[in-house]
Amino acid sequence: MSEDAIRDGYQNFKAEKTQDALADLAARHGLAPMALQGFVDGVLDRLIFDGEALTELFAPLELGWKARGAAELALMAELVPLLKKQAGGREISGLAAYEH
Repeated sequence: MSEDAIRDGYQNFKAEKTQDALADLAARHGLAPMALQGFVDGVLDRLIFDGEALTELFAPLELGWKARGAAELALMAELVPLLKKQAGGREISGLAAYEH
């Protein structure tokens, strides 16, 4: 195998692993996997955390404000490490409010 083939295989493996992690996270929190993927992609593209987009992510669940707030905090507790890893050391503006 060539070095490029090995590198491409590794990149594909990492992408699949991340996609599987997001799908599992979406299932645990009752979210559509594609909606969560879109949210994460938006954060990583701009390196800016958008709280309104997080609220919109939970809109289909029709939760009250208290339940939605708890659900957002629970999701972010699991999502922050994944976002930081995907950002590759770059800072995501606005994410500090959810870091523990």
